Amino acid sequence: MDAVTSPQNSKMFAQARHTVTAPRQGLYEITGEIKDWAEANSLSAGLLTLFIRHTSASLLIQENEDFDVVRDLEDFFAAQAPEDIKLYRHDAEGPDDMPAHIKGALTQTNLAVPVFEGELLLGRYQGIFLFEHRRKPRPREIVLHFEGQ
Repeated sequence: MDAVTSPQNSKMFAQARHTVTAPRQGLYEITGEIKDWAEANSLSAGLLTLFIRHTSASLLIQENEDFDVVRDLEDFFAAQAPEDIKLYRHDAEGPDDMPAHIKGALTQTNLAVPVFEGELLLGRYQGIFLFEHRRKPRPREIVLHFEGQ
């Protein structure tokens, strides 16, 4: 991840594009990669915004301690937007196309994470996840934008 930084009157701006390809459909934790970027850019205090540039994948902050939480969330969303081509008009890219857009609409394209003393202020069991909604994962671009000190 290349970053652009600009100090302005003791304020700092850092921005990067990070590409991630999940190994499979579902939730894939990226917390470590985001923490590494924050550390490499010496982020001190401010707000880190993450934005995914796709409509068939999303970002979540979710529990990262018990893997059953991740699996239960995946099962829940699969039940809410089943991959049944008879249910949808839009199927340009196959049976997972419209369900992927529905899952994306029900979740988030951006997250905001406070940073203090160089640390992402996530809760004890919170992690940052890419939620890949397509059966065949593809590269997903996430924009990281930090403003602070």
